[in-house]
Amino acid sequence: MKKFKRIKISGGLLIAILTKNKEIRFKLYIKYILSRANADFYPVDYNKKKIIVALAADYGNLGDVAITFAQTKFLEKNFPNHEIIEFPISGTFTNMKSLKKICNKNDVITIVGGGNTGDMYDYIEYCRQFIIKKFPLNQIISFPQTIDFSNSVTGRKALKQSQKIYSNHKRLILSAREEESLKKYKEFFPQNKILFLPDIVLSLQQEMSSFKRAGITLCLRNDKEKNIDISQQNILIKFLEEKYEIRYYDTHISRDNLSTQERDDELKKIWTAFKKSKIVVTDRLHGMIFCVITKTPCIAIDNSNHKVSGVYKVWLKNLNYIRMTEANNVKEITSAIDDLWELSDEKIIGYESDNNFDILKNLIK
Repeated sequence: MKKFKRIKISGGLLIAILTKNKEIRFKLYIKYILSRANADFYPVDYNKKKIIVALAADYGNLGDVAITFAQTKFLEKNFPNHEIIEFPISGTFTNMKSLKKICNKNDVITIVGGGNTGDMYDYIEYCRQFIIKKFPLNQIISFPQTIDFSNSVTGRKALKQSQKIYSNHKRLILSAREEESLKKYKEFFPQNKILFLPDIVLSLQQEMSSFKRAGITLCLRNDKEKNIDISQQNILIKFLEEKYEIRYYDTHISRDNLSTQERDDELKKIWTAFKKSKIVVTDRLHGMIFCVITKTPCIAIDNSNHKVSGVYKVWLKNLNYIRMTEANNVKEITSAIDDLWELSDEKIIGYESDNNFDILKNLIK
C-alpha cells in the first residue's frame, strides 16, 4: 500500500507535494463517482442489523491484519445476532456505493484501530474521513488508535481537515490506546466522545505454546518509525549471534490484496514462529502484542512516536514476561534478555482483557 512520506519541506516543494496529494485524492474521488452500486457485492440478511468493519486491512502489514482479525472476532463473539461485514480498505472508493445500498441508518460502522490517524499515512486518513462523511447518520466507532499529526505545515493542515470532518459527525466515537493519544484526542476533538481502551488485538487469547522454545527471534522495523540507531542495532545483532540461535521475522510482508484465508494463514505463521521462540526482541507494537497473546517472553524497544512504550506503560507493565527497554541502550537490552532467558512457561501469567472492552459492547448494544 502506498504511504506518503513525512519530510521537512519548504517553498515550491511544499506546494508541489500538497498539489500531488490533492491530485491523488481527486483521482480517488473520481473512482467513487464512476463506480456503480451493486447490491449483490455482499449477500446480506436484511432481517439482521449489520456491523461494518471498515478499512479492513487486505495488505501486508500483519499488525493491521491482526487488528482487522481481532475486531471481526470481537464483534462476532459479542453480537451473534448481527451480520458482521468486513469492508476492505482497497474498496473504500470503488465499493462505497454498494456498501451504502445495503446499509441503513440503524447499522453500526466500526473503523479498524491502529496507528494511522495523522499525516504519516495520509491515504488511510483520507479513507477514514471519506467513510465518516458518507455515513452522517450512523453510529461510527473508531477502535483504539494512536494519533500522530506532525507539527509541520502539512501536519497542521491535515489536522484541521480531520477536525472539521470529525466534529461535524454527531455520532462519531473515537478511542485511544495510550495516554498521549488520549490527550491529543481530547484536545483536538472536544466535540466527539473519546474512549480509552487497549489495542483490540489484546482481546485475542492464544493457547500456551506446545512447542519446545529455542533461540531468539528478531522482529525489527525498517521504516520511518524506527527509533533504534542502525549502528546500535548492528552491535546488538552481532552480540546475539555470537551467543544465541537467531531467527528473523517481520510483521510486514510484501503482499497486497490478501484474501481472508491468506491473512489468517499469515497470522498463524507468525504466531507459531513466536511460540517456538525462547525470546522475541522487537520494536514493533504488534510484535510486542503478539508476544502477549502467545505468552512469549519479549524484549520491547520503543519506536519513533513512542506508541510501543505508551501501550506498555498503561496495559502491559505488570506482565512478568514483557520488558520495555531504551532503544539505543544495548547493555539494557542484553541484560533484559539474560533475565528472561530463565523464565519458564509455567511462571508466565497471561494478559486478561475481557472487562476492558465492556464499554464497547454496551455502546454498540
